[in-house]
Amino acid sequence: MQPYILVMEDEDALATLLQYNLEKEGYDVAVAADGEEGMLQIDERLPDLVLLDWMLPKLSGIEVCRRIRGKAETRNLPIIMLTARGEESDRVRGLDTGADDYLTKPFSMVELIARIRAVLRRIRPGLADDRLNHGDIIIDRVSHRVKRSGQEVHLGPTEFRLLDHFMQHPGRVFSREQLLDAVWGSDVYVEARTVDVHVGRLRKALAIADESANPIRTVRSAGYSLDLEG
Repeated sequence: MQPYILVMEDEDALATLLQYNLEKEGYDVAVAADGEEGMLQIDERLPDLVLLDWMLPKLSGIEVCRRIRGKAETRNLPIIMLTARGEESDRVRGLDTGADDYLTKPFSMVELIARIRAVLRRIRPGLADDRLNHGDIIIDRVSHRVKRSGQEVHLGPTEFRLLDHFMQHPGRVFSREQLLDAVWGSDVYVEARTVDVHVGRLRKALAIADESANPIRTVRSAGYSLDLEG
């Protein structure tokens, strides 16, 4: 089951960016633009984790945090606070109010995802056991380990992200540009041919035996896809 994350953020551009990147990581995401709306959404559906902006309209992030911690049914709800306030006293205040972690803007999405996984691992370990299975390949997204036919497959970080993306969409053909956007990010300039290099490395790593069918298929003039019978 996908962990459900509620993003409470009033900056539209940042909220959209957070939702896009979290959904890309496989999370179920909802967004609330102010503190009151966020509390209503929590009452309607209890999230597995809240990303909470400090400076929310109508009801501040600090007050939302206090209310969440003050109710029995939400007392143990994991909270990561997002804020432009980087002073040590502010961080201490946020953590003292009940936040489980604190991230100062601007932050990288890579760090945010790592913090989310760490908080879920610590507070809700059952949700952090995040695995994808397809055919004879198993990918453990928490420990960053991959096995094929029971044998360990050693991948670099980029090859791991490539395989993770393919396994979320088995059978779908992705162009080099789509893979660049999904794996490297739209804000990073990388030549399209770089995709070919990393796909080649991934294929080599997955070829654990001569008789192993290569799961990554080249689609002429289109791109690449993961072709395995699940």
